[in-house]
Amino acid sequence: MKERTALISCAESYMGPAIKAKFEAQGVSVFTGNSPMTSQKECEELVNSVGQIDILVANLAEPPMTGPVQNIENDDWNKLFNSLVHPLMYLVRAVIPQMIERKSGKVIAITSAAPLKGIANNAAYCAARGAQNGFIKAVGLELARNNVQVNAIAQNYINNNTYYPDDILDNEKFLDHVKRNVPTNAVGKAEETAELAAYLASENCKHMVGQLIPLAGGWTT
Repeated sequence: MKERTALISCAESYMGPAIKAKFEAQGVSVFTGNSPMTSQKECEELVNSVGQIDILVANLAEPPMTGPVQNIENDDWNKLFNSLVHPLMYLVRAVIPQMIERKSGKVIAITSAAPLKGIANNAAYCAARGAQNGFIKAVGLELARNNVQVNAIAQNYINNNTYYPDDILDNEKFLDHVKRNVPTNAVGKAEETAELAAYLASENCKHMVGQLIPLAGGWTT
């Protein structure tokens, strides 16, 4: 992993801190983007400021807008797609030309297992995360012949500052929910996502493309 450069989007939130720490420990030069990246221009400027990018980690998160489908507000629906779906496409579209030219590159999206199983009263969130997952599957197949590996870590019940922060891990009601719904009876450590991201970013990972890898303690498989 040494002498390689990674770009991690929205690096202060979700899985950004853990993946950044893991990559840096392996000698990767890490550049971060901490803005929402809600326009193609913004993403292209970020990519151009870095230069050569060997690894793109599309780390995008937005809290779900919970409620029944008939109560979904257009603004909430649009916010989820503007925060999760459009930036993923902008980032990939900005970085892929240089990877195709070099015939080398890794794209790792940190998405969600939610649309793999479905969550009642979270239709908008599942729709946005599902769009991300569908995009990764298609782009992974599209770029495989260019020696660019594109995959997603579709996770749930992982400790992070957006969905499962430290202060919820001792909440008895939440722990009861975990025991009833997660076969491992636990919330996973952020370092486990980082380990998986490091593998997907490594030169040992060549034959895996367009995959949505569930990391959710058996909540879905």
